[in-house]
Amino acid sequence: MCLSSGSGLPVQPISVDEALEHILRCISPLDGETVPITEALDRVLFEDVVSPLDIPPFVNAAMDGYAVRAADVAGASHATPAVLRVIGEIAAGSVPQGEVRAGTAMRIMTGAPMPPGSDAVVPFEDTDQGRAQVRIYAAVQRGDNVRLAGEDIRQGQVVLHARHTLRPADIGVLAAMGYPTVRVFRRPRVAILATGDELVDVNEPVTPGKIRNSNEYTSIALVRRYGGIPLPLGIARDTPESLTAKIRAGLEQGADLFLTSAGVSVGDFDMVKHVLAAEGEMIFWQVAIKPGKPLAFGHVRGVPLLGLPGNPVAAVVAFEVFARPAILKLGGRTDWRKPSVMAVLDEDVRNSGRRHFMRARVRREPDGYHVTTRGSGVQVQGSGILSSLVWANGLAVVPEDVTFLPAGSTVEVWMLDWPEEVF
Repeated sequence: MCLSSGSGLPVQPISVDEALEHILRCISPLDGETVPITEALDRVLFEDVVSPLDIPPFVNAAMDGYAVRAADVAGASHATPAVLRVIGEIAAGSVPQGEVRAGTAMRIMTGAPMPPGSDAVVPFEDTDQGRAQVRIYAAVQRGDNVRLAGEDIRQGQVVLHARHTLRPADIGVLAAMGYPTVRVFRRPRVAILATGDELVDVNEPVTPGKIRNSNEYTSIALVRRYGGIPLPLGIARDTPESLTAKIRAGLEQGADLFLTSAGVSVGDFDMVKHVLAAEGEMIFWQVAIKPGKPLAFGHVRGVPLLGLPGNPVAAVVAFEVFARPAILKLGGRTDWRKPSVMAVLDEDVRNSGRRHFMRARVRREPDGYHVTTRGSGVQVQGSGILSSLVWANGLAVVPEDVTFLPAGSTVEVWMLDWPEEVF
């Protein structure tokens, strides 16, 4: 079980780095499971993968042509071709019949085993492609156009290491080594819960005083993007009983992490931190981040719970900064840094003492990356303006100790995606 430092809840907001350190200290990678390699893309290896064989397993031809002894074609040219007797043909998947001796050759196809006695392949284009005898118009050296056994992978070699994230080529290598399945870290099961009496679901009418529950659906998409399995719990109302029942339902479904939204500020109806304190332990509930200062973290019966802010943009920013690394670590990742670029600001930027993740749009110019935090006709920086994240392709990170950045300054931008104009 993850425990706090024992010094009580911090009175003042803690820094972004302190909050992330607390969260990741409470997160351990999950156990492993065996899956078919066809379902292993982007999963993280639980253990080293060792090759049971050499690849290729035998010496074979790298080109279509003739298997020869290099000594027999030394000095061959169009003016003075070497003439060899053709004693057979070897297709890929077949076994050579006979041996190449002085003055002989065998037709051979790419991937076919090299016959005994041969040590090079002359490509068809350097011959007259004869079948009973062949005229060779170019010399080759020993080993030319030949693949050696084990030149790609050696038997007993550790080919893929534990904690490696599997890519398409890795899946092909697993198949080549004869692995129909592979052991990977289990995908995190993330319980997602929105809170608030004001919320209605996406298919319900919006009546006076109500808004639709967008946070749950954004969180579902983000959990999937970073390799988790979302467990939607629906909407909890602003009562301890409703929220407690939802949390217990998530526990019954085997949640590895809880994500709530709203209910973590200082209002009378902000229930998450109260229920968290009653059902488990509260570790912190304010972070010096903008947007998203109200952010609760603790655990319920040993399961970490991250209470995101209710404002939709603040919830997304808090997810990217805190929930994303937690999900990646649970799934076996060791690197959760966000891809970023350094870009030149188009306009002045001011800050107020918290680390500010400003919605931004990056573009590539001839002299490098440029970024703006002002949308054309779009109110960008309000924490309730979810459409601003449709406009943005990045988050400009203004450090907490920086109060002013003039236009022309360089700023780090976390990339949310990589559209064509940024490549």
